[in-house]
Amino acid sequence: MRFAVLGPVRLWRGDVELNSGPPQQRALLALLLAYAGRPVSLDELVDALWGQDPPSSSVNVVHRYVGNLRRLLEPGLPPRAEGGWLLRGAGGYRLKADAGTLDLLRFRHLAEQARSAAPAQAVELYAEALAVWQGEAAAGIPAEVRSRPVFAALEQERITAALAAADVALEHGGMVGLLPALRAAATRHPLDERLQARLVLALAGTGRQAEALDTWQAVRDELAEELGIEPGPELRAAQQRVLTETAGPLRETTALAVSPAGEVTRLAMAPKDEARAAGEAGAVVRPAQLPADLAVFAGRRADLVKALAVLDGDALRTVVISAIGGMAGVGKTTLAVHWAHQVAHRFPDGQLYVNLRGFDRLGSAMDSTEALRSFLEALGVPPHRIPVAVDAQVGLYRSLLARRRVLIVLDNARDAEQVRPLLPSSPGCLVLITSRDRLPGLLATEGALPMTLDLFPAEDARESLARRLGEERVAREPEAVDEIVERCGGLPLALAVVAARAAANPAFPLAAIAAELRETHGTLDAFADGDPAVDVRAVFSWSYRSLSAAAARLFRLLALHPGADVSAGAAAALAGEPVRRALNELTRASLLTEHAPGRYAAHDLLRAYATELVEGSEDDRDAAVRRLLDHYTQQAHGACRKFAPFWVRPELGLPVPEFDDDRQALAWFTAEHSVLMSVVELAAKGGFDTHSWQLAWALERFLDQQGHWRDCAAVQRHGLAAAQRLGHKTAQAHLHRALARASARLGEYHVAWPGLRRSLELYEELGDLAGLATAHRSHAWLLDRVGRYEESIAQAERALDLYAITGNPAGEASMLHALAWTHIRLDQDCRAATYLQDALIKLNGLSNRYGDAGVLDGLGYALHRMGEHDRAVVYYRHALALYRDVGDRYNEIGTLRHLGDSHRAAGDHDAARDSWQRALDLVDEVVDPATADEIRDKLLHLDLPDLVAAERRVRRSCRGGP
Repeated sequence: MRFAVLGPVRLWRGDVELNSGPPQQRALLALLLAYAGRPVSLDELVDALWGQDPPSSSVNVVHRYVGNLRRLLEPGLPPRAEGGWLLRGAGGYRLKADAGTLDLLRFRHLAEQARSAAPAQAVELYAEALAVWQGEAAAGIPAEVRSRPVFAALEQERITAALAAADVALEHGGMVGLLPALRAAATRHPLDERLQARLVLALAGTGRQAEALDTWQAVRDELAEELGIEPGPELRAAQQRVLTETAGPLRETTALAVSPAGEVTRLAMAPKDEARAAGEAGAVVRPAQLPADLAVFAGRRADLVKALAVLDGDALRTVVISAIGGMAGVGKTTLAVHWAHQVAHRFPDGQLYVNLRGFDRLGSAMDSTEALRSFLEALGVPPHRIPVAVDAQVGLYRSLLARRRVLIVLDNARDAEQVRPLLPSSPGCLVLITSRDRLPGLLATEGALPMTLDLFPAEDARESLARRLGEERVAREPEAVDEIVERCGGLPLALAVVAARAAANPAFPLAAIAAELRETHGTLDAFADGDPAVDVRAVFSWSYRSLSAAAARLFRLLALHPGADVSAGAAAALAGEPVRRALNELTRASLLTEHAPGRYAAHDLLRAYATELVEGSEDDRDAAVRRLLDHYTQQAHGACRKFAPFWVRPELGLPVPEFDDDRQALAWFTAEHSVLMSVVELAAKGGFDTHSWQLAWALERFLDQQGHWRDCAAVQRHGLAAAQRLGHKTAQAHLHRALARASARLGEYHVAWPGLRRSLELYEELGDLAGLATAHRSHAWLLDRVGRYEESIAQAERALDLYAITGNPAGEASMLHALAWTHIRLDQDCRAATYLQDALIKLNGLSNRYGDAGVLDGLGYALHRMGEHDRAVVYYRHALALYRDVGDRYNEIGTLRHLGDSHRAAGDHDAARDSWQRALDLVDEVVDPATADEIRDKLLHLDLPDLVAAERRVRRSCRGGP
């Protein structure tokens, strides 16, 4: 395969050119080619193809284009196969390419060779490199995609190579062969004075003085018409050279060219013009604008290692842009300035710094033109020489930075658009950008390297306090220090505020400072300060004020959510409207973190700030909470219907979403587990009784099967109390039974027995035969659990009859399964096997994997007891696969224990050990210590019989016996 992007986007297989497809697909290919083997994220592709308003199907369309291109590159590739060219990686795609397959990489390879070659060979290599270009980069793709900076960067590479080539040829000869490529580059960039000056000199140097002067005049006219400026010193000097003598070596004709060391060489010109040009151009200076480094800088070792690695190897052969992001107060500026001081010696041409005021207490972000003017003045450009037009300012700024090694810190940027005009275009510069915005546009189009600062870990937080307060004071009160660290939540700004208070009061014990934080927990009062720059509430407000109305409202309402994180669906329920744009805005502003796909979290102090805002707002908080509880109740019941499809369903009065299958249901329950526990507490404390009992009903099966029995008991208690307040007898009957089961799991039989009896009584009063069957089923289970087997059989048979009457074959199968286990305990294995065979018949066609797994496990156990260990292992493995599939961790543990027993009985000790160890890894030792101890005992005694036999053999051999 061969690919071209330096001109029209084209591709060939062998000598046959292929049609790259419709315009958008061709544009996607162009983006992949422009990134030259580096991954392009899915977000970048969507943003490039559709801009700020992509259709809902955009991701699917990208996947379709990728599939089309893969099949185009590799005919016969199976559907969904990756192939060897267009590869998945880093959340997006990359095209495998090298200098032999992609024109861009060939161009770069030749230009790189030219830079280190002898002059004559360098000119030839540059000419060959520039000849690779067949027009403007990515010609033929839609204009809106073609305007992306990634393609402009390719054009800049062409300019850089053309300038270098011209300089070598003008000084050492060989311009005739280079002139066509130089002319093509100059034609493509008519306002680039560097290129035009060299073209004028090149024309004159090859005997075309008249054409050189015509070219100069044409450039002058275009500069005046397009930018409203006269030619700069370099172009004027080129004209003067043509007028006075034959153009010679570049070293005699260069003006305003800056060496890598930062020294300025001026164009040799007529004496009468030299002084005037120098006065107009001004001297190029070496700026040193970095703020002072923080004397008490602490922590961030891993971040600094990552930062310094950015400059390893050949990094500065391109512009290196690092975007440092993170929430307010996390220390972005502190790290950027510290980093800059660490590497400043590597940038001999100076350091530029500007606070762009993107998130400022006055709310007035600096305009890019203001920043540009300050940089141009810092670089020695007199104010009267700074162009009026912004494009011209950008061009001059980038020309001044060409071939220089300058460190640029753009602090507190609002967004990518504010930053772009301040980015250099030539190799050798490092740009550090800090922003509360994630700047996805820079990552996508300029290839910025993201670095998101996290909160301080406890170790860094303690180090920060020690640097500010002294090692001795911190060491004296370790417990108080630990509490301060915890209360500040790892936020460097909060730690700095607290440390400042402690430093201002050296006689105060740190325990007193910790007590202040404890007393004001949940608010920002302890972090207030007279200086807005270090007042946590004020600093947060600068981010909040920059939000749109919808995002600001959502930020406030999220304070009402009780969990540690929130899903996009729950956020939409709180707001009562779609929130995708608002969530993206909050994430970009670092007020939220998307720590997992579709799940968002905020720092505790940001939550406290949001709480203050929502309590002082006119938002309808009760309505928002009710929408949130409706959301979780609906979702929980929808998940329960797939997770436990044969479970009794209550009447909700709410629409219930449809989950795809039990796996999706389990994934939802697992992701939302901790949140659901907080939601149950919210419903209970807020007096939302209907939600309380409905949530308890929906959560029972998940919490029971996953072994979360303490959570289950707590949820059922809340639900039962709510049902009793409402006088809802059906809910009371169900939840009495559920609480009894959870209590028995925990060994709290004093709660289980009366609860189960009350459940039976209520179902009898209601005449609810289906509910009564379930209550008798739980009664049989509880009696079996305490060894009252005959009574258990009676209850199980009663439940079996009721399930038959109500037409519930899954219920019948579950009771046949229960009867089998009880008969196994009574050493009636053959009868148990009969029950289990009957249960399998009942389950046939029901697609009840949970029921199937239980019966298969039971059959395995019966066969094990009858000495058929190999057959038992087969049944156990089938049961194990099903339990894992449905996510029943508790019963998975039981089957692993049984499987280990059969392996040991069959003499396979390694397999037995593996099964028991896997079971032990799954046990929650806090909830079920008895099971953990039993498995450890099995492992401990696994090899004992072999050891005893070996000892006997040794004794016999010592006695000389057989």
